[in-house]
Amino acid sequence: MADRYLTPLLAQGALLSPFKRPRPDAHVPPTRLVLPDVRIDLARLATYERVCGFATGADALPVTYPHVLGFPLAMRIMASRSFPLPLLGLVHTSIEIIQRQPLGASEAYELDVRVAGLEPHHRGTQACVVTEARVHGEPVWESRSTYLARHRTTEEPTSTPPRESDDAKPLPVRAEWRLGGDVGRRYGAVSGDRNPIHLHPLTARLFGFPRAIAHGMWTVARCLAEQGTQDAVRVRADFKAPVLLPGTVTYAADGPAFELRGGGTDLLHLVGEVRPLPRPAAPE
Repeated sequence: MADRYLTPLLAQGALLSPFKRPRPDAHVPPTRLVLPDVRIDLARLATYERVCGFATGADALPVTYPHVLGFPLAMRIMASRSFPLPLLGLVHTSIEIIQRQPLGASEAYELDVRVAGLEPHHRGTQACVVTEARVHGEPVWESRSTYLARHRTTEEPTSTPPRESDDAKPLPVRAEWRLGGDVGRRYGAVSGDRNPIHLHPLTARLFGFPRAIAHGMWTVARCLAEQGTQDAVRVRADFKAPVLLPGTVTYAADGPAFELRGGGTDLLHLVGEVRPLPRPAAPE
């Protein structure tokens, strides 16, 4: 789906948002969208790589790039009347990626996107969106993203996954990044994710943020670009606190673990890890 279709979807989702009352036991549409024969626009890929800090010109796709390819399908689902959470104000809270092999920029991909379900969160309700990429019918990449709709809750979540303490000892700092106020607009232009919380201070304030905030997928992509090339890997990232724009952040890493903190503060924005996938056992 071309980017020109995303603006009408955003408008549709915005118009429907005030009429939705999110709750974790709401009905989840069984929609499964499949897009065959997806080809990589090399110019757009190069722009994405520059915005996120990846080296340009390599044949292998950045490990986060299939998320961009599948985003229009996810938008079609989340902007639909049957999706139970309001699109406006949705916050990306985590992502897990499994990449089974390096992904070529000249390859054709089949994309498959669906909503796996809803779950309670102490600040509202989360939806899990699953994206899969296949080559010749074989799965090569998949992700599970959680998106939070914030609202008042009357019940505690039935289960809470273990979380790293925000007071844990910081990892060794590897770099400091000064982020301009246009980071959200630049990433939005190349990813198609033009959620108003990322674009301008005024539109961000409508959803309770003092300034525009960086996309969660930009922050994890920027960290992975600093980590270096990934082949067959599992990536996990949890978005702890929004990155206000403009601002300064520090990137820290030690082995598979990485994190993003506020520049000159202990505010934890992002924690993650990237680990190689175990090699499949050789046939006997």
